[in-house]
Amino acid sequence: MHYTKKQIWILGIVAVTSFLGTFLISSVSIALPAIEKSFGLDAVELSWVVTAFLLSTAMFLLPVGRWGDVKGIRLLFKVGVVIFTLSSLASGLSATGFWLIFFRYIQGIGTALTTTTGPAILVSSFLPQYRGRVIGIAVSAVYLGLALGPFVGGWLTESLGWRSIFYVVSVLGVFTSIIAFLFFGEDKVYEGKSQKTDLKGTFFYMLGLVALVYGSSFIPSISGWLMQGGGILALLIFWLLESRSEMPVIETRLYTRNRLFAYSNLAALINYSATFAIIFLLSLYLQKIQSLTPREAGMVLIAQPVMMALFSPLAGRLSDQIQSRYLATLGMVMCTIGLVAFAFLSPSTPVWVIVMVLIWEGLGFAFFSSPNMNTIMSSIGKSQYGFASGSAATMRVIGQIFSMTIATLFFAVMFGDMAIERVSVSLFMNALQWGFISFSIISIAGIYFSMSRGDMKRTGEQV
Repeated sequence: MHYTKKQIWILGIVAVTSFLGTFLISSVSIALPAIEKSFGLDAVELSWVVTAFLLSTAMFLLPVGRWGDVKGIRLLFKVGVVIFTLSSLASGLSATGFWLIFFRYIQGIGTALTTTTGPAILVSSFLPQYRGRVIGIAVSAVYLGLALGPFVGGWLTESLGWRSIFYVVSVLGVFTSIIAFLFFGEDKVYEGKSQKTDLKGTFFYMLGLVALVYGSSFIPSISGWLMQGGGILALLIFWLLESRSEMPVIETRLYTRNRLFAYSNLAALINYSATFAIIFLLSLYLQKIQSLTPREAGMVLIAQPVMMALFSPLAGRLSDQIQSRYLATLGMVMCTIGLVAFAFLSPSTPVWVIVMVLIWEGLGFAFFSSPNMNTIMSSIGKSQYGFASGSAATMRVIGQIFSMTIATLFFAVMFGDMAIERVSVSLFMNALQWGFISFSIISIAGIYFSMSRGDMKRTGEQV
C-alpha cells in the first residue's frame, strides 16, 4: 500500500502518543525510589504517583469517546496532546509530592484524550482492508514504550535525575502537538448525529471507579470491601441511567445487541486482567527470590514487551486476511498456557526458562491484541469510532487495575503488614503461585468469549 504524506504523519503521531503513555508508566515506576527520597513520601503517597495517572485515565476514557463522536475526534486529540505536554512539564517542575500527584492526574486526562481518539483517527484515515496493519503499528508502539521505559527511565534518573523523564516527554509532546495541528485537519460532521450528551450518569461512573481503586488499597479491611461494594453499586446506577438516556455517554445497546463488539471488549478486559500483573509479580520474584539486581531483572522482563512490539504489526496485518477471532483466540490460549507455566515457578527455576515463557507470553499477547482491536473498531458504524476506541481503552485500563487489585489482595491477605523483604521465601512463593493460578482461570474464560464473538465483516468502503 502507498501511504500519503498526511497518512504517514497521522500514523506516526498516533504511534508516538501511544508510546509516550506506556513509556511514562514503566519509566516512572523505575524512578519511584528517587521520587520518594526527593519528597519524603510514605508508601501510600508514593503509590499514588502511579495510581493517580491510571485512575484519571480510566475515569475519562469512556466520556471522551462519546465527546469525540459529538465534538470531533481530531479536536479532542489535539487538546489531549497539549494537556499531556503541559502537565508533563509541570510534573517535572513540581515542588512537592502533592503537586506531582496532582499533575500526574492531569497527565492521565491528556492521555485519555489521545488514547481514545488516536485509534479512531487511524481507522477513519485508512481503507478498511489496511486497518489491521496500522492498528498493529500503534499497538507495537505501546509495547515499545513498556520495553524502553525501565532502561531509558533508569538511565535518565541515574544521570540527570527523575525530573528529566518528564522534561524529555514534554519536549516530545511539543513536537507532537505541532505536527498534530499541522496535519490532522478538521473533523467531519455526520448528519443526524446528536450534538448533546446526557452527562448525569458520568458522575456515578467516575465515583464508581474512584471507590473501586481507592477501596482496593484497604482490602481486606471492612472499609475496603464497603468501598468496593459502593463502587460496584455506583457503576450499576451509571449503566441503568445510560440505558434509559436518549443522549448517553455510552451506547449500552452496542453491548447488549452487538455480540461482536461486546464479546471483543469483554475478551480485552479479561486478557488485561489476567496478564498485566505479570511484570509486577516477576519483578519482585526475580529480585527477592533469584537475587537479581534491578538492571538484571529488567533485562529478563524486557523479553515480553519486545515480543509484543515485534509481532503486533504482523498480527494486525494477518487480521486483514484471517478472521480476527481465530488469531485472537490463539493468542488467548498462548497467554493462558504461559500463566499456567508461571504458576509452577520455584525458587530454583532457571532464568532462561522464565525468559522463554515471557517470550511465549509476549507472542500470545501480540496475536490477541491487534486482531481484537481491529474487530472492535470494525464492528460499529463510522460515526461511533470515538466511542469504540474509548471502550477498548477503558477495558484495557480497568483490566490493568483489576489485575493489580488481585495481586495486591493476595499480598494483603497472606503478608499482612509485613514488608516484602521480611516475607519468607515459602510464603512469598505461595502467594505468587495462587496469583498465577487465579490469572490462569480468568484467562480461560477469555478464550470462550474470544472464540464465541462471531466473524468480522469486511468492506472496501473508505470511511
